[in-house]
Amino acid sequence: MIMKNIKDTLSVKLITILALGLMAFVNISQDEKPVLYIIGDSTVQNNDGNGKNAYWGWGTLLKPYLDSTRISLQNHAKSGTSTRTFILDGRWNKILKTLKKGDFVIMQFGHNDHAGVDDTSKQKGSLLGISDSTKEIISIRTHQKEIVHTYGWYMQKFITEAKAKGAIPIVCSLVPRNRWEKNGEVVKEAEYPEWAETEAKINGAYYINLNRIIAGHWKELGQSEVKKFFPGDGTHTNIDGARLNASCVVEGLMQIKDCPLNLYLK
Repeated sequence: MIMKNIKDTLSVKLITILALGLMAFVNISQDEKPVLYIIGDSTVQNNDGNGKNAYWGWGTLLKPYLDSTRISLQNHAKSGTSTRTFILDGRWNKILKTLKKGDFVIMQFGHNDHAGVDDTSKQKGSLLGISDSTKEIISIRTHQKEIVHTYGWYMQKFITEAKAKGAIPIVCSLVPRNRWEKNGEVVKEAEYPEWAETEAKINGAYYINLNRIIAGHWKELGQSEVKKFFPGDGTHTNIDGARLNASCVVEGLMQIKDCPLNLYLK
């Protein structure tokens, strides 16, 4: 009887040890999975709204295309942010603390970068272009002097700092607004697609011309169908429009044959 109790006790302990070991292995495996970080503005942020007329960004809608057993997704995009304010708000530094070798960063900015630097009601934009130009201002946030850089300078910062962590940066040009030229072309949004592409190429990042990929699908659908994607203004889509945008991100990825993120697509 004593021997049986000892055996039973040992069996329970062995099962417990094995269970704890399995749990530890699972946790380690989860921690070692690469992470896809997504950064951007409201057109990327997933607002989780209810109903067909709620605003949706495309970021989290990439999940169905990913093998979640091998990679995880974190959407850090935030409404109203520009390249500059995403950094000023501490959002980028928060990502850098956990960013590791083998992770990915998809970035899409531009819609809020055009907001006037001197507009004291907003003051969230960056300088136009990709030069090293700077402008000194008094920040309405801190009431201290701040040196404002160009859109390209901030994009370069995201790319180079991600690469320094061993992560793989992927630059997307900004999604288009529902605005059309007289000749039936979708408005390109200044030179932001070209600026994004230049910074990607110069700094060794992958590039997706999301603006033009989406515009191509819109032309096929026609203006009346595209209008259904925009329940309020011409910038923020409903979930159907966001799903199309997410599919266009994947389309752009698949056009880049050597992009390692493609290994994690379903």
